[in-house]
Amino acid sequence: MRGFRLHRLLDGRAAYLGRGQVAGRIVDLGSYPGAVPDPGGHLHGEIYRVADPALWGRLDSAEGPQYHRREVTVRSEDGREQAACIYWYIGPLDRGVPIPGGDYRAYAPATSIYHQPSP
Repeated sequence: MRGFRLHRLLDGRAAYLGRGQVAGRIVDLGSYPGAVPDPGGHLHGEIYRVADPALWGRLDSAEGPQYHRREVTVRSEDGREQAACIYWYIGPLDRGVPIPGGDYRAYAPATSIYHQPSP
């Protein structure tokens, strides 16, 4: 997401389309969050259109082996549904703390060492 550490990887090769919502939940794993599928939950994030297919390799590498990219249905702010990719966390959840409201941006400013305010 904009303002966070890995956003720099988008490097102008992905267009921001707005905020979106996915069926899932998000947990605080310490220094980073993890999204996990949950048909009864909602997590909030940002939607991007990736212009450079080579970018997927960079993103996959940056996310690491505990995150798997999968296609999901995302609902945009205007209510439209579309296919998008998300990185689901597949590692252990024993230390994960649920993030209230499913919105890491609302949660992270007070807790994440990686949060950088948007310009």
